[in-house]
Amino acid sequence: MGYYLADGIYPEWATFVKTISMPQGEKKKLFAQHQESARKDVERAFGVLQSRFAIIRGPARAWHMDTLKHTIYACIILHNMIVEDERHTYGGNFDYSYDNVDNNHSTTETFSGPHPNLATRLQRRANIREKQVHRQLQGDLVEYIWERFGHEDDEIYVKL
Repeated sequence: MGYYLADGIYPEWATFVKTISMPQGEKKKLFAQHQESARKDVERAFGVLQSRFAIIRGPARAWHMDTLKHTIYACIILHNMIVEDERHTYGGNFDYSYDNVDNNHSTTETFSGPHPNLATRLQRRANIREKQVHRQLQGDLVEYIWERFGHEDDEIYVKL
């Protein structure tokens, strides 16, 4: 199951990796720093894509995962091609804000009637809302980041 980097307003679900609001100890402080940095990078990137491509602004819960993946990849590729092609015309004044967007028009298709795999969807929904799974994932990521990056700071202090 994948997960999303989230801030404090989201619930403790298995699919959200929230920052630690008041981290105690070096491991948790390092995790909070890495999580917040990565989350902000992703938010900025999606803000740029949303300002350019209306398909990303619409709801996508009913989309198949492969469709979502291919759509995002296509938008990223198109964005990079546009940037490369128009690089010489940029004066640094492109409006990446999401303020002037018309949210009243959805560009996604929806369907009516029961979902063919309703029982599967309901089970997945219950699994996603497991707080214990959220806490375990967060704990595992704290340890992973500490093992991967935690000792770099020790070397800096030794060198000083």
